[in-house]
Amino acid sequence: MSDYSYHVDGEIVPADDATVSVRDRGFMYGDAAFETLRAYGGEVFAWDAHEARLRNTCDLLGFAEAVPDDLRERVRATLDANDLDDAYVRLSVTRGVQPGKLTPNPDVDPTVVVLVKDLPRGGVEGTTPWDDPAVVQTVKTRRTPDAASPAAAKTHNYLNGIRARLELRRAETDAFRADEALLRTTDDAVAEGATSNVFFVDGGVLKTPGEDCDILPGVTRDVVIDLAREEEFPVEPGRYEVSEVRDADEAFLTNTTWEIRPIASVDGIEIGTGPMTKLLSRLFEERIEREYYEQ
Repeated sequence: MSDYSYHVDGEIVPADDATVSVRDRGFMYGDAAFETLRAYGGEVFAWDAHEARLRNTCDLLGFAEAVPDDLRERVRATLDANDLDDAYVRLSVTRGVQPGKLTPNPDVDPTVVVLVKDLPRGGVEGTTPWDDPAVVQTVKTRRTPDAASPAAAKTHNYLNGIRARLELRRAETDAFRADEALLRTTDDAVAEGATSNVFFVDGGVLKTPGEDCDILPGVTRDVVIDLAREEEFPVEPGRYEVSEVRDADEAFLTNTTWEIRPIASVDGIEIGTGPMTKLLSRLFEERIEREYYEQ
């Protein structure tokens, strides 16, 4: 049983009563877009960037015109209904209920769902939702090529990431358990984590796989790149091998929930945090504190 309430197609309902049709195309085919967001002090972080990516995904799926204009209001209503200021938020928009055939109808009545759950306070005075730096393991599963499924589309079809995480589960031992999978492109370049973007520092240069590596361009990734450039750190998006990450001076992962999470090791090789990771983490926390709590 859950004490949360969710927003389903315009109504706030108890979580245990929040349902969608078994004929919804998001359920049947993964024909849906979603965004994971984070609320600080009652406001959603980087809303404009998240909304733009969601609408872009819906455009790639062919139903951008059906996306309602009051998405932000629905998120706020859900946070208010749960009396949450600091929270994980998942916003989903599906093509809705249609006859069970692969080719979608042109007329779309979307299903819109907002889920929330409590997270610790962020900012300078906050705590991280993760306990330790990440243990990362390279997996055999490759990032789906952009030519097969648009890398910029954040859809309900997450089988690629699920398969990568299942590899980690199969590799677990009493002495070793990885937190995140490291995926490569089909031609062996580092791509991303199953749910994160990857950064590493080499000789004072901040490096990260570029968008030509079939990555999902993360909102937090973009913020971190902006913070680094404001500090005049050299930033080089590009194509890198796993060995370069293993040999890095420091490395970290980014996503909306983790923010900036240092990498403890890759494939059993210790890396750890360092001065650039620590500074970027502090700058990120100060930005969150300034924009969402000092009001």
